Amino acid sequence: MNQPSKRIISAGHICIDVTPVFPHAHLSFAEALSPGKLTHVDAADIHTGGSVANTGLALKLLGADVQLAGKVGDDPFGAMITDRLRKYGAEDGLLVDKSGSSSYSVVIAPPGVDRIFLHHPGVNDTFISRDIPERMLENADHLHFGYPPLMRRMYENNGDELVSLFRRAKLLGLSTSLDMAAIDPASEAGQLDWRAILSLVLPYVDFFVPSIEELCFMLDRPRYNQWLQRAGENEITRILDPETDIAPLAEDCLALGARVVLLKCGAPGMYLRTAGEAALSAVGSRSGISPAQWADQCTFQPSFKPAKVLSGTGAGDTSIAAFLLSMLEGSPPQECIQLAAATGACCVEAYDALSGLKPLSELRERIRNGW
Repeated sequence: MNQPSKRIISAGHICIDVTPVFPHAHLSFAEALSPGKLTHVDAADIHTGGSVANTGLALKLLGADVQLAGKVGDDPFGAMITDRLRKYGAEDGLLVDKSGSSSYSVVIAPPGVDRIFLHHPGVNDTFISRDIPERMLENADHLHFGYPPLMRRMYENNGDELVSLFRRAKLLGLSTSLDMAAIDPASEAGQLDWRAILSLVLPYVDFFVPSIEELCFMLDRPRYNQWLQRAGENEITRILDPETDIAPLAEDCLALGARVVLLKCGAPGMYLRTAGEAALSAVGSRSGISPAQWADQCTFQPSFKPAKVLSGTGAGDTSIAAFLLSMLEGSPPQECIQLAAATGACCVEAYDALSGLKPLSELRERIRNGW
């Protein structure tokens, strides 16, 4: 650990999240959102969202040297996004598209219920590989990209732009990571052959960090539909078995070319699977990981118990930030996944993605003390 600070690019999808705050902790989903009903809520929680803001700003708050790269429109939401990033000194990498609108999400998150997103992709749909200039990549050690399923130019034509970006990064010696997003089955992205896209991009991805639900939808739609049937009214992640449900999909990702697979499995925890030492030798030379130390890992990390649960918004994104930073600092894989799970637990204690974050040193101490 304590290696020289690595320079990270956090790129991809960015938006404004508008989250109505429900004042009644025991209000059911049906009670809150039944047709024709007026439900009183508190003042909306409004924060930047998407991978760029959630993972990127979490990295910055955790002490990383990070530059954000995303696109907004020349409109009120774009101004809000820029202003909020400016407060962190992180607005320099934003591009402004004067011809389009900024992305936003309305996040419906009654207490105790998984979130529902009403999402407008906006100018995220126009983001392309060259929106990250060569000089930015040349000055970085690691590239993290998030949410290509919500960015049309990054997934169309079999993901040509996504593959181009990751190929450029690998040619420059960067280590790379890729996060995904939930896909609306009725959308354009929902009709694509995501296995074909992933087969093209994963050979350039060192750390693949999707959620288990996103991954199953993309790789094995029949299995995903079976999970839905098994879950019934429960959350999918609560009915999955690490060995029979999760492990086969992780192995599939390794076979497609990823070198480290970290699967976010909701409230139950996170699953880590890594390739062999020879494959890990292809991880970007600037990461500094030890292939021997990281080789052939297979572990399920249960979630840590939060003091309270207000919202799951950003929990997966911030857990990825902790995982990547601790990895780049030289931590062993088991500690990286523990810190990722601990950060996710802290995140759900706040309505937004960032207010609940704790320094990694504090999390290490809590884990040592038996959390």
